[in-house]
Amino acid sequence: MPHTEEFILTVACPDQIGIVYHVSQFLYDRECNVLDSSQYGDDSTGLFFLRVHFNTPENFHNQVQRLHDEFEPIQLKFDMKVQFHALTVKPQVLLMVSKLGHCLNDLLFRWKSGLLPCHIQAIVSNHSTHENLAVSYGVPFYYLPIIQAEKTKQEHQVRALIQQIGIDLIVLARYMQVLSPTFCAEFSGRIINIHHSFLPSFKGAKPYQQAYDRGVKLIGATAHYVTSELDEGPIIEQDVARVDHSFSPEALTTQGQDTECQVLARSVKWHCEHRVILNGSKTVVFK
Repeated sequence: MPHTEEFILTVACPDQIGIVYHVSQFLYDRECNVLDSSQYGDDSTGLFFLRVHFNTPENFHNQVQRLHDEFEPIQLKFDMKVQFHALTVKPQVLLMVSKLGHCLNDLLFRWKSGLLPCHIQAIVSNHSTHENLAVSYGVPFYYLPIIQAEKTKQEHQVRALIQQIGIDLIVLARYMQVLSPTFCAEFSGRIINIHHSFLPSFKGAKPYQQAYDRGVKLIGATAHYVTSELDEGPIIEQDVARVDHSFSPEALTTQGQDTECQVLARSVKWHCEHRVILNGSKTVVFK
């Protein structure tokens, strides 16, 4: 029987004997063909994680709900958190940005070049700075300014837009506003943020100038899921770059922004390929 549509199955559950056997038997019984499989057992949490990439016979075309329903006895038996994803259905993404546009520009370029498996449906900003950039890529741009006394009003506008478009993932491409705990909880596991990560760390205004003043030798970036704890969410990806005394503040900024772009792009790509599974305060990333 010819195989057509491809799916991703992700599983998280208490680690126990028989999980891989039952999943494999489920796919075998439906004449599915496994293309790739990754698994990990975390001794510290006692949890098991599995990602299976497979294709199905023709009669399963666009049948995610059918797979969910038929898999339910196994899900209940092993107390699993389970997701099936059809690879033909790409995640709908909302980008949020303030004045710094390097990550925004990088994501748009990668998306338009076919390097990100998603649809960027809209850009939201509390500044109008990047409207022309959005227009050049054909992406709707929503300028939603923030008045501090009415900050929740802007979040309500963003939430309404998310619901209207049907957004799966929100990417904070250097969006320099703190989201409310309510918003973070509502979209838990669906918001990715990027920030610099210096050794040592510098917070507040002009971090690259602070790094220059202290003579740092490593600069880096961290991408993570957003929680109500500022910059403390489960980490998806990190990277560092070596610098030295010859780097000016401007050169540090350029190197740092380039690292931020790469780290954020990898994180968005892995999320959209369903390679990232939450594991409490951390993540499992099947690369």
